Amino acid sequence: MTGAREKTVNTYIAVVLSLVALVHLYPLILVVINSLKTFEEITANIVALPRAATFANFANAWKIMDYPVLFFNTLLATALGVAGVVLLGSLAGYKLSRTKTKYSWIFFILLIAPMMIPFHSFMIALVRVARIAGLTRTPVGLGILYWGLGVPLAVFFYHGFVKSVPKELDESASIDGAGPLRLFFQIVFPLLQPVTVSVIVINAMWMWNDFLLPLLVLGGSRSVWTLQLAANNFVGQFQIEWNYAMAGVLLTIVPAVALYLALQKYIIKGMVAGAVKI
Repeated sequence: MTGAREKTVNTYIAVVLSLVALVHLYPLILVVINSLKTFEEITANIVALPRAATFANFANAWKIMDYPVLFFNTLLATALGVAGVVLLGSLAGYKLSRTKTKYSWIFFILLIAPMMIPFHSFMIALVRVARIAGLTRTPVGLGILYWGLGVPLAVFFYHGFVKSVPKELDESASIDGAGPLRLFFQIVFPLLQPVTVSVIVINAMWMWNDFLLPLLVLGGSRSVWTLQLAANNFVGQFQIEWNYAMAGVLLTIVPAVALYLALQKYIIKGMVAGAVKI
């Protein structure tokens, strides 16, 4: 009787979770449906299925967005940003976790405190500083700006995860003559794979899908835009090219979704380990 009741409860839970998932996926489903319709069909009924699916929207959006060039811009900014966040966050998290002084905890709090500051409260000052430093109007500068925004969360994760790595490894490597950098990169860093993958996926998806910072930093030159800015360009003041906008959105999010699906098994493991071992 207990087994049958448990099976019934599990069935109800599965149904409820499926409905919740469907509600959250419904906007994406609408995007997919409307990306296969003509502009006239979309304006006539946005929730109806296409009378005849057409992939011309994707071809036109690809051409209008200049997809290969802007894909490279987005990839460059994202790759540079993620690499810097992983490098700086892992080094800082490791050093602060291994250093036990009355100041190390204060430095750790100061490093992770920016996570609690809303971006909108300092974005104008950030753009002015970026302009002075010559980091505007280029994807490289955009990637460097992401370092400061992404490092606090990375330090938080690495600081906790490093505590699961035995200190005896550090001592053994030091006795064998390994310097601090060799010790970290050859001994410790490979053991941080779960949290590193989590940091990579979280930051890559954020940077790839970010719209506001590229809008503020890259300016009006289309040649340095990211895919998100180009997709938004289909939304005009007096008319919205819905068919191209829907296709552009899908072309933009597919790489990020593919990365998440490929590495999803590492995400929860790394996040939980980094969150509880503080």
